[in-house]
Amino acid sequence: MSTLVLCLLCTLAMVAQPAPVAPMSGSEPAQYQELTLLFHGALQLSQALNGVYRATDAQLTEAAHSLGLYGQALGLLGQKVSQGQDAAQDLRASLLEMQMEEDALKLQAEATAQALGEVAQGQQVLRERMKQLEVQLRAAWLGHAHPEFEALKAHADKQSHILWALTGHVQRQRQEMAAQQQRLRQIQERLHTAALPA
Repeated sequence: MSTLVLCLLCTLAMVAQPAPVAPMSGSEPAQYQELTLLFHGALQLSQALNGVYRATDAQLTEAAHSLGLYGQALGLLGQKVSQGQDAAQDLRASLLEMQMEEDALKLQAEATAQALGEVAQGQQVLRERMKQLEVQLRAAWLGHAHPEFEALKAHADKQSHILWALTGHVQRQRQEMAAQQQRLRQIQERLHTAALPA
């Protein structure tokens, strides 16, 4: 800006110089006044241009600072988005693993239920057979059918114990499935929360 002012002043000085061959006349004081006004105007112009330059420079500095802050904010936002994506991916992997475990538990529960049905059916057959033997024993007064009755009774007791053990196993599986479902609901809620925009 100072270079521009110097150039302007030099130009005005060159224009203001009188021609060497021109005779001195009475208009010289008027030219001096005009030159004074021109220099005064040039000075005011240079001051105004200097003020504009300083204001523009301050605005540019502030804009550069704001742009730097904006870039930092974008960088932090990108990091948060990346972290959120990683967390969501981990939750999806955990959810898939939990679903596989739940499917395995369901298969075990179905197999146990089928085994319980078979045991119950076998117990029903044993009860009917024991009723028949009781009728026979009453008729034979516990003759030759007594050993068979005791064997069937022991077998029935064994079946009852197996049924009791299987029932406990089914209850434990139901508790495990309930716990798995609770964990699945928690993971789904975390996934839903992670998917929401910040």
